Amino acid sequence: MSENKKIAAKDQPSLQLKADVGKRFIAAIIDTVIAFAICIIPLIGGIIGTAYMLLKDGLNYEFMDRRSIGKKMMKLRPVTLDGKEVDIHVSLKRNWMLALGVLIMFLLVIPIFGWVLIPIVALVSLVLGIIEIIFIISKEDGRRLGDKIANTQVIEVEE
Repeated sequence: MSENKKIAAKDQPSLQLKADVGKRFIAAIIDTVIAFAICIIPLIGGIIGTAYMLLKDGLNYEFMDRRSIGKKMMKLRPVTLDGKEVDIHVSLKRNWMLALGVLIMFLLVIPIFGWVLIPIVALVSLVLGIIEIIFIISKEDGRRLGDKIANTQVIEVEE
């Protein structure tokens, strides 16, 4: 599929009202559980779990359809405000701050250097997580920091 392909008109946000906060919260829990479950795979689990958190909204697998499994289950979709598809690049911009928490699981397997980074990454992840939650709840359009960076918005869809 072309990266510049326009999304369906029914899925274009044009800054719609924000998606249900409860649905977004449940979707986030589902995705976090998936990422941390992947992390139990010895040695490579942290890398794969972090990759899932980074790329989850840009993967074009039929069972995901360019959105995370949590968003698919909750009938949510991230869309770009310019109508282009959410691809891996957009997903990286949207989700890098969310992937920091899962990155800690990878740092656990890196002796000394990784262990030194864990408290720093954990603190940054916590602060960014709080900021993200505040944005989702308080902003009229529900766009979090990651949405603003990637020029996206999460909307509710019927599919």
